Amino acid sequence: MWSGTDYGWAGRDFVFASELKALRLHPQFEAEIERRALRLLAARTYIHAPLSIYRRIFKLLPGCMVTLSAAALTQPLDRPPNEGAAGALRLDRYWSYRQVVREGLETPISDEREAIEQLETVLAATIKEQSVADVPIGAFLSGGVDSSTVVALYQKYSPTTVRTYSIGFEETGFDEAQYARAVADHLGTVHHEHYVSVRDAQDVIPLLPHIYDEPFADSSQIPTYLVSRYARTDVKVAMTGDGGDELFAGYRRHFLAPRYWSRISRVPGPIRSFVAGALGKIPPSIWNGAASLVGRGDHPFLAARIQKGLRIAQSARSFDDLYPSFLDEWSLEESPAIGAADEEFRFDLDAAPRASPAVRMMYCDAVSYLPGDILCKVDRASMAVGLETRVPFLDHRVAAVAARIPIDFKVRGVHGKHILREILYREVPQELFDRAKAGFAIPVGEWIKHDLRPWAEELLDPQRMAGEGWFDPAIVQRRWKDHLEGRRDATPAIWAILMFQAWLREQRRPMALAA
Repeated sequence: MWSGTDYGWAGRDFVFASELKALRLHPQFEAEIERRALRLLAARTYIHAPLSIYRRIFKLLPGCMVTLSAAALTQPLDRPPNEGAAGALRLDRYWSYRQVVREGLETPISDEREAIEQLETVLAATIKEQSVADVPIGAFLSGGVDSSTVVALYQKYSPTTVRTYSIGFEETGFDEAQYARAVADHLGTVHHEHYVSVRDAQDVIPLLPHIYDEPFADSSQIPTYLVSRYARTDVKVAMTGDGGDELFAGYRRHFLAPRYWSRISRVPGPIRSFVAGALGKIPPSIWNGAASLVGRGDHPFLAARIQKGLRIAQSARSFDDLYPSFLDEWSLEESPAIGAADEEFRFDLDAAPRASPAVRMMYCDAVSYLPGDILCKVDRASMAVGLETRVPFLDHRVAAVAARIPIDFKVRGVHGKHILREILYREVPQELFDRAKAGFAIPVGEWIKHDLRPWAEELLDPQRMAGEGWFDPAIVQRRWKDHLEGRRDATPAIWAILMFQAWLREQRRPMALAA
């Protein structure tokens, strides 16, 4: 079997498919909810492989294959097989990103100009190969560094004019369409731009349980679906810029977290805990107001990030405590998921011996967040409308070159993706990108306070949740109240529970309790 496959047991029958909804059609499929998966969903907003939302159904890890013997049909597993372990069901790895990273660190490219040339050469070759199709093909363009680099090289080496697609939103602070338009105008692409209303976006929400098969709570799933649907009216294949952040230090945490830890680790624990605890009580509105005064008011989630950093500062004992805490919505707090622990599914920071914190973080994101969240989000949203997406950054040759590029060529000052920017700036003026990274976000946190509040409160009804027995209603209500009253932005944490509740409501078969 191949990566992207769900496999496991329906009764005593071994089953596998590319979508969970196919497995549900088996007459012996029991649809028992896996409690360990709920804890992962609450913490990370997606269910990390190898678990799925269902007990005895597992996700095949990227770069792996499963081999089964006849004995597997008589020995249903409650837990996924361990890599390389002997048994009726054996999991083996045929491609290792950890090995790619380690080989890259052993043979680094020492000259920045050489690194730029090698990266552009292999990336351009990949884009050329992926632009071959017997159907119309285009590219998503958000106006950010990743998608703009793909489109710039696509346009540079394409014999025909590239078709690009973007969507815009009405809300101030969430509309990136103007930046995509400026890039498209400079490159001369045939650009297609579509503005969507709040109602357009909210109308997608009832579709999400069917699109994603299991609870999935990255709210950018909504604009991803909308841009996919819009592009599909014109093309059947679209290139994306996904993977650039994980390969080239694109998330601010990749370069700010090590600096943050180096500073706070010098402060004695009790003092750090007291100061961070006091500052953490400041409402988000105050942080956002202060950010505006110093010219940082253009990021809609800045206050939430500040508050989270302060909570983590209270108790982190090492960098290995610090980074996973950034990725856990319930870090240092009691999980709302009832009846399961997640000790065995910790984040993998084991990139290489003596690897820098930034390299370890990038590796961790590449083997967990990228496949579990980003690629799942794009693949499910695009395929729901019959659109194929292709990802040039994740060609194995691009990954190998990226691993050989030193972190100093990726991070420069307070910006990541330096080497990608150098390639991009050959084709597009730098001033078009001199702004804060915003991501493909929508104001779902405000929607659930206002327009979507009746929908949210119905799903979060304490009596209903207590009867279902999956999440502790008291814990959920505390976080929900903090969010409504502005004491704390809890959008990801609440959205994850809402997506589970919505998914649960849409299930046509009754869910049986997992033991």
